[in-house]
Amino acid sequence: MMKLKPLDDRVVVERLEEEETKKGRIIIPDTAKEKPRVGKVVAVGTDEDLQDKVKVGDKILYGKYVGDEVELEGKEYLIVQRQDILAIVVG
Repeated sequence: MMKLKPLDDRVVVERLEEEETKKGRIIIPDTAKEKPRVGKVVAVGTDEDLQDKVKVGDKILYGKYVGDEVELEGKEYLIVQRQDILAIVVG
């Protein structure tokens, strides 16, 4: 099995379906021009400060038009930089 290890301040994210994101308590108004997306972190880059803040398994909010899409073993992932992570979903 091939794995991705992002470099520096990047994380690899698995997108979550809309149904999974509606179970939380975060409500994003429909009037928002660019709705953030929710994903699950599957790998964290080598930046030590980032590793202290974001862990594998965390759900994060990220902007709509950010990151680079990659396909690995038939699954699509997104590589997102720290500056594009808007928040960690808690609870």
